Amino acid sequence: MIDIAGILIDNILFVALITLGGVLISWSVHFVPVGGAPAAMAQATGIGTGTVQLAAGAGLTGLVTAGAMINVTDSLPLILASGAVGAMIMISVTMIVGTWVYTYGVGVPPASAKVDYDPITKDRQDIYVSQGTEGHGLPTVSFVSGVIGGGLGGIGGAMVYYSLVNITTGLSATNLMGLASIFAVGIFFVNAVIPSYNIGGTIEGFHDPKFKRWPKAVITSFIVTFMCSIVGVIAIGGL
Repeated sequence: MIDIAGILIDNILFVALITLGGVLISWSVHFVPVGGAPAAMAQATGIGTGTVQLAAGAGLTGLVTAGAMINVTDSLPLILASGAVGAMIMISVTMIVGTWVYTYGVGVPPASAKVDYDPITKDRQDIYVSQGTEGHGLPTVSFVSGVIGGGLGGIGGAMVYYSLVNITTGLSATNLMGLASIFAVGIFFVNAVIPSYNIGGTIEGFHDPKFKRWPKAVITSFIVTFMCSIVGVIAIGGL
């Protein structure tokens, strides 16, 4: 006999986890050092691409590693840890390669124009910033901030995927994993776009004044993800 009450409680829990995952994704975007087109020309600190691309790249990598871990264990902490590590590795490699290009290819030192001294290393920054630029490269504080952002995004993505793939349904395991992946990717992109409008261009990391805007994006993502989670649980659970 079908345990209706048990399924309902599980679905409510899944909605809560998906919503929390979306909030973590939204918050994580503010940690990732994004330089956009100016950074590609070494005129701004960060990685030379957009907010959504970086957030999606880090988060989706975490989602993939979490998906691989789900095939091995049902332990939520291990699955979340796997997602976090996968995303952190991806964003770290991206930032390291970016630093190589800036330092050895363009010939500029990593320096922030937002602070005179690096909050972590205490190294002086202002004397190394080229005139007419907002800094260049990826100083230590931006790198650390990016790793934190990758970890949070990976945990959020893993949490969303874990919830969707455990919904009680009549689908086979393979079809359920594929459908859960589609919904998880959609929810991830929604929560990557919202902060990008909040940031409005470039951001260096948690030391950037724009970082203080994160509550607005998180509140918006909470509302949007909550509605998306209900749709996702009902849609997948009804199959």
